[in-house]
Amino acid sequence: MLIKTFKDKVKELQSYINEADKIVFFGGAGVSTESGIPDFRSKDGLYNKPGIEFEEYEPEYLLSAYCLYDKPEVFYEFYRQKLDCRDAQPNITHYKLAELEKKHNLTVVTQNVDKLHQKAGSQNVLEIHGDAADIYCRRCGRKYPADYIFTCPDKIPLCKACINEDNPYCPPEKAFIRPKVVLYGEFLPPDYKMAELKIKEADLLIVGGTSLKVAPAASLVPMFKGKHLVIINKQKTDYDDQASLVIHDSLGKVFENLD
Repeated sequence: MLIKTFKDKVKELQSYINEADKIVFFGGAGVSTESGIPDFRSKDGLYNKPGIEFEEYEPEYLLSAYCLYDKPEVFYEFYRQKLDCRDAQPNITHYKLAELEKKHNLTVVTQNVDKLHQKAGSQNVLEIHGDAADIYCRRCGRKYPADYIFTCPDKIPLCKACINEDNPYCPPEKAFIRPKVVLYGEFLPPDYKMAELKIKEADLLIVGGTSLKVAPAASLVPMFKGKHLVIINKQKTDYDDQASLVIHDSLGKVFENLD
């Protein structure tokens, strides 16, 4: 059996890109780790070092709607400590994907909520887990500045417009200012359905920086019926055996070698 070198694999990926009519890049937290944003499930990820003050809670609970509504002080403390990506900048993978979009029919499907793809110049981006910069009152829908959760001096950011309003279905103390991200226990946004369609239509699917263990995002991969599935991830995934090409290396190293 011929063992492919890293250079061989990048060359093969480039050939897939050049011959493809419709490309989808499906990325996870690993796309942004090289921008200084920690992922969740690696040995250095948020799920493996949540912080001593959060040890009594399961990681999934800390990022759930149940935590937001039942223990908001815990949710916001965790969010402020661990999920502040305001100063993060795009890395080589983000920039290369933006370049590839200009040359090819490419759509980015991202599990990330950091807007780094858009900062790098990508236009065709589907955010299946929402947008951390979209901040609003979950009671009245009023919009707030993108950094409000981090700059608000209150432990629990509440909507000032709702404080004195009486609503038995949502009292003022539940008028949380929250990010428009998909928490555990919540429905996925419309972008998810569009992502399904794009993946079904694609003839090349590049999966990068994701363990493919989070449902329902991981269920997108089996929808791909195109010609080539490529997986780029430092660790093995459950879909490696089904891929035309697997590269166990950093995304930055791979993308900086693409044309």
